[in-house]
Formats: sequence, structure tokens, C-alpha cells
Amino acid sequence: MLETLTSKRYRRIVFLTWFLTLDLIMFGAFVRLTDSGLGCPDWPGCYGSVTPIGALDSIRQAVQVMPDGPVTLPKAWIEMIHRYVGALLGFLIIIISWMAWRHRNKFEYSPKLAFVTLAAVCLQGAFGAWTVTMKLMPLIVTAHLLGGISLLALMTWLAARERAYPAVLLASLRFKPWVAVGLALLFVQIALGGWVSTNYAALACMDFPTCNGSWLPPMDLKNGFSLIRGLGEMPGGEMISQTALTGIHWVHRNFAFVIFAFMGLLSWRLMKDPGLRGPAHLVLALLVAQLFTGLTTIFFQWPLLIAVLHNGGAAGLVLATVTLLFRLGHTARTAVGVQG
Repeated sequence: MLETLTSKRYRRIVFLTWFLTLDLIMFGAFVRLTDSGLGCPDWPGCYGSVTPIGALDSIRQAVQVMPDGPVTLPKAWIEMIHRYVGALLGFLIIIISWMAWRHRNKFEYSPKLAFVTLAAVCLQGAFGAWTVTMKLMPLIVTAHLLGGISLLALMTWLAARERAYPAVLLASLRFKPWVAVGLALLFVQIALGGWVSTNYAALACMDFPTCNGSWLPPMDLKNGFSLIRGLGEMPGGEMISQTALTGIHWVHRNFAFVIFAFMGLLSWRLMKDPGLRGPAHLVLALLVAQLFTGLTTIFFQWPLLIAVLHNGGAAGLVLATVTLLFRLGHTARTAVGVQG
């Protein structure tokens, strides 16, 4: 009875943390898209205070100096709420790791994955601090996004171990390497999307399917994808050019076609397996949703809600793909055990 109660508590905490991780990724997009990343320009507090209430005088002075600057009271609250939720997420992952270690003899699996997740959330916290202290440097912000997506993938794997699902056909195991390739491609596309967002290149191409009236517009890919530079700058310190922004947008847009074709065909094949049908359906639905939100972002000039949903759709694709990979891997391990 004790073991059952412990397992139920662990399962509930894992699913709560998984859900909170997904929410935090979407809220992080909201922080980025509302330009609230420097709403409190220090870390971990806000002008040395636990909440923006204690920093009202400093915030008012910053607004007087720069009325249209990055520091306002609403932005400070947005940024601090993001930090509070991140701290809660870290606390929950500590609990998961502690429970996985303490009850390692009762659970069916090793606590190693829980400790990898704990290390990942600690690193993610460090990138959150560097995002502020390095003034939204595009490389750091994009790495922070990828860290959040990686954390979601780990939490999805942890959560997948806590639920039952229909058996997967052994014939489907041949698709496991292709699902892994699909996951890698998704991470590349999310990195490109993060690079678009953090460089404010979402509106660099205002038409579709062409870009500024051309299939191959003038682009400065070298400076656009130069990693070591400040926000809105070229490597030499001058303001980033429109051709560099166009190159960033164009690469992300066209790589999306690769994702759509690869993941769409793969998911269509996997739908034939009852044990994979659910996540495969989810991948197809999210691909269509991503196409819709991506085009809406262009034609309606970056509406906030649609942009946040576009980020959430990318996270959902990773979630569904990791679920596919887990089920295929679990089936492969089970098959080996049966044969042995």
C-alpha cells in the first residue's frame, strides 16, 4: 500500500512538473515577445528586491530616463512572474530527483534520468541569469530557448514512463532512427525560430510564398548568422542590416518546409500502428497549426497571441515526437527482453 501511494504521489508530481514546463516555455515566449526580458535588469531580484513592489522608485526613474525603454512596471511583473514559476519548476524537479533516489528500489527504473533533468534545470537557470546580465544577447536567448525545449523533452520522457499505452507493433521499430532524426530536425528548426525571434526578424519578409517579392531575395547570411554579437548589432557593433534580417527569416521559413515534409510523411506512416496513432495524429495536427500560425504571423504582422501559440506548437511537436521515440524504444527493450 505504501509503495502504491508513493508511486501515485511521484506520478502526480511528474505530470504537474511536465505541464508546468510546457506552460513556462509558452510564458517565456510571452516574455520575449513583449520585450520584457529586461523588465528587471538585474538577477535574481528586481533592483535588489524580491518583487517589483520594492523596486517602484527604481522602475519610475528608469521610465523617466527612457519612457519607451525595456523597463516598465508591467514588464517588470512579467519578467518576475517568469522567474517565480521557473523557481517553482526547479523546486519540483528537486522533489522528483529526491523521490526517485529515495525510492529507487521500489520503482522499476533508475533515478538517473531524474538527476539529468535536475542538472538541465540548473543549467537553464544559469542561462536565464545570463540572458539578463548579457542584455538579451541573441546567442544566449536562443540557447535559453533550446534549454527549455530540452527540459520539456526530458520531462516528457519522465512522464511517459508513468502511464500505460497500447502495444507498439514490432514492425514499427524500423522507424525509430527516423523519429530520432525528426527530433534532431525539430531542434534545428526551433533554434532557427529562436534566432528569428531574438533578432526581431519575424517581419523581415512580408509576403508568402515569396520573400519581399522574390524567391531568393538579397540576403546577408554571414552577418545574420554571426553568433557572437549583441542584440540588434553586427559583429562590428553597427546596427544589423535588413538583408541580414531577411536571411535569418528566409532560412527559418524554408527549413520549415523540410520539417513539414519529413515529419508529415513519417507521422502518416506511423499512424498505421495503433500504439503510435495518438502522438502521430498530434504531430500532423500541430504541423498544420504551425503552418497556420506562421502565415498568420506574417499576414497580420506578428499578433502576440498567435506568436505565443506558434512557440507552443513547436514545443508540442517536440513533446509528441519524444513520446513516439519513447514508445518505440520501450517496445524495442521489451522485445529484447522477451527474446532473451
